[in-house]
Amino acid sequence: MAAVQGDRPLEGAPVPIARLHPKLYVAEAIGTALLIAVGLSIVIGIFGVGSPIAQLLPSEPGRRALAGALFGLTGTLITISPLGKLSGAHINPSVTLAFWLEGKLATRDALGYVVAQCLGAVVGAMALLAWGRMGASDHYGAALVGAGVAEPLAVLGEIVATGALVLVLFITASHAATRRFTPWTIPPLFSWLVWWEAPLSGASTNLARSLGPAVIGGDWRGFWVYLIGPAVGAALAVGILRLEIIGRHRVQVARVSHFHRTQ
Repeated sequence: MAAVQGDRPLEGAPVPIARLHPKLYVAEAIGTALLIAVGLSIVIGIFGVGSPIAQLLPSEPGRRALAGALFGLTGTLITISPLGKLSGAHINPSVTLAFWLEGKLATRDALGYVVAQCLGAVVGAMALLAWGRMGASDHYGAALVGAGVAEPLAVLGEIVATGALVLVLFITASHAATRRFTPWTIPPLFSWLVWWEAPLSGASTNLARSLGPAVIGGDWRGFWVYLIGPAVGAALAVGILRLEIIGRHRVQVARVSHFHRTQ
């Protein structure tokens, strides 16, 4: 489809208003599939039964920090790839929700992104079946409510973790001096989030990231935590930014990647 003059979907200004942008949705689907297939393979490789990493790094908190950093690095590499440059590299319904609440994504496009992310997550999770017993031993990298943790506390953990994610991404993406560094905030942020919050809920922050392993592994325990927590966390973060409690940080475009002007 030929480009439409003045069409700016990632600024919340599609022309015409009802126009869809399938190329962006496909990029989100592929990007999310890669995040799940590669990122959760890293999680399985670190925490699956029989993993040599446990002997090399016996500290479980240390392994959590490592897994978070490498999972975050996977997200960063997708963000700076051609796919990420095309769609803005949300690869997370929570991030899409936050951009939609900020008015930087039309409702039709936001729905297209979320559907694409969820479908991509399921497709990406199918690759995890190749891990066999080792993958199954770690629930295919699923983010699950911690043993002995009450589900309401897990929801709170997801709210805080997702809120932190959106705040960091939006604050750095809001300013010309820092927005090019936005993708590189993800590895240290997830290293900290997984180290700190994973014992509560697995530090998912991402409905699609939770959906993929649940579909292939059939483990839906506490899944409502990942439906509610990340969405509420993203909404609260946007509310904090709008109230300018921590200064003025307002994104101009629905992008985690800032390498060229929007379509």
